[in-house]
This record gives sequence, C-alpha cells and structure tokens, in this order.
Amino acid sequence: MRSQILNLLKQAGDNFLSGEYLAETLNVSRTAIWKHIKALRDSGYDIESVPRNGYRLLHSPDLLSAEEVKNSLSTKILGSDIKYFTTTDSTNNQAKKLALDGAVDGTIVISEEQNGGRGRLSRSFFCPKYKGIWFSVILRPDFLPQEAPKCTLLAAVAVTKAIYDVTGVKVGIKWPNDILYNGKKLVGILTEMSAEMERINYIVLGIGIDVNISVEETPEDIRDIMTSLSQITGKKVSRLELLNKLLYHLEQLYIMAQKQSFAPILDEWRKYSITLNQEIKVISGNDVTYGEAVDIDDDGALLVKINGQIKRVLAGDVSIRPR
Repeated sequence: MRSQILNLLKQAGDNFLSGEYLAETLNVSRTAIWKHIKALRDSGYDIESVPRNGYRLLHSPDLLSAEEVKNSLSTKILGSDIKYFTTTDSTNNQAKKLALDGAVDGTIVISEEQNGGRGRLSRSFFCPKYKGIWFSVILRPDFLPQEAPKCTLLAAVAVTKAIYDVTGVKVGIKWPNDILYNGKKLVGILTEMSAEMERINYIVLGIGIDVNISVEETPEDIRDIMTSLSQITGKKVSRLELLNKLLYHLEQLYIMAQKQSFAPILDEWRKYSITLNQEIKVISGNDVTYGEAVDIDDDGALLVKINGQIKRVLAGDVSIRPR
C-alpha cells in the first residue's frame, strides 16, 4: 500500500492529490491513507499536507526501502519479493533463513547497515548506515551445483557494468570476488550455497558496495586499502539508481547462464579482469603459490603458470605482485 501511495505521489509531481482521491483509487479509507502517509513521513519522506488540497511529495530520502526499490525496478525475477532492514547482522544470514523457509527465486534482502557483514575467509566488512549498498539475492537456478562458483564471476561482471553505467567509472575485477579501483577495494561479493548431489537448493549471492563513504568515515586501519564511489567521483552517487542498474544487469546475466551458458559471461569477466597476465601470489590454507595468472577455465578456476606448468587454483587469497 505504501509503495502504491508513493508511486501516485511521485507521478503527480508538484500537484496535490487529495486524501479522497487516494482512498478511492486504492479502495481504502481516508483514515488508512492518513496512517500510511504518517508512516512514510516517519521513514523520512517529506510529504506536504494542505487542507482542501491534499498531499504532495516534496522530497524522498536516500533509502533503499522496499517501496523505493519496487517503484523503480526494471526486472521481472530479481526483486519479486523484497525484505528490507534498517539494521541487521548480515543480509546473507537473513537470506539463508528465508531460503530455508521457501523464499522464491529472486528474493532480495536489503539492509541500510550491517553490523556483522563479512566477506570470504570470514573477514569483516565495513558496512555503515545509509552509505553503501548491502544486499543479498536468493537464486534457485536449474544448473548443476558445480556451476555455482561461477555465480561470483557473474555478479562481478554485473557490478562492473552497473558502476560504469551510473558513474562512468571503470573498475577492475580481482579474482575471484573483489572489485578494485586503482588497487583499492570498492566491492565485495560472497556466494553461499545449499545443494544436493545433482541439485541446487538455493544460492545466496551477497554484494557490498562502498558508495558514499568519505575518507573521514573510513576506519584508519583500512583507509589505504578501500575506497568508495563518492571518493572516486567527488560527488554523491544515487544508491537507488546504482542498485536498480545492478539488478538489471544481474538478471540479464542470470537468465543467460540458465538459457545459454556461462561462456559469454566468462568472456566478459576476462575483459574486466585485472588479475590475468599479472604476476600473483596465491595463499590457499598453508599453501603459497607464486606465478603468472594466464586465464580462467570453463569452471571459473584461475590458471596459474608456475615454472612453465599450469596449475588450477579453485580458491584462495590472491594478491597482485608488482613487476
């Protein structure tokens, strides 16, 4: 109901809409309209009310609420259901609970803040309130479980394309799941899965993007290794616009992976990669590997040349070594 009221107010622009008109259009009482208007105001929407004229929207807050996201979606699968939190420990944790309860393919979990955000290897992730995009998507694809790791590469391509579309900033993908700008981390991706031998129950794809975090807001111990889009562009970036563009690209690639194959997605990943053709160091458990990253294979594994021999790296912490 609130999303419908918001949509009508936005469509009206500078014009007022009477409570009677809203009530008749949405087939509810004027009292119900007033209660929803009050709730929207409590959420930060500046809605003017003038006797005998009605209501008009003066300003929308920079929120990623279900109402805001639904009103601007250009997708059919992703965002079919949206769960919104002001604060949570981890959107991936919430998404896994929902997935176990039968949440549909494309369900999105968004939070304005995470106080337990994490990336690969259980590393903590800085997720301040209203400053980034912290969300997870529940996927229920029909491909085999061994294809699931490639969803991380798929997500990285989608994020890279969305960032360029909205800001014009060209970023690079570091295998397997980080997106960097001039060597500093901008985006983290965490993919988790529940599966049986030949069937995926669900995939939870968690994405965190540093959008409007200033240098001063960044903890000192990570200032040298992370950045944000506002720091790069010198201006505030619309989180809503970026999220919707990302969901669009993510859905297109998700459909491609199921109806065609991952092959064209892996080709795009190669185009955006900053890992390939670089001297790298790979730490996997107690194993440390030095070599040249020459390619990824059809499974998304990194191919590293070591003393003329090719080694497949399926997982690990990769750092690029200066030549």
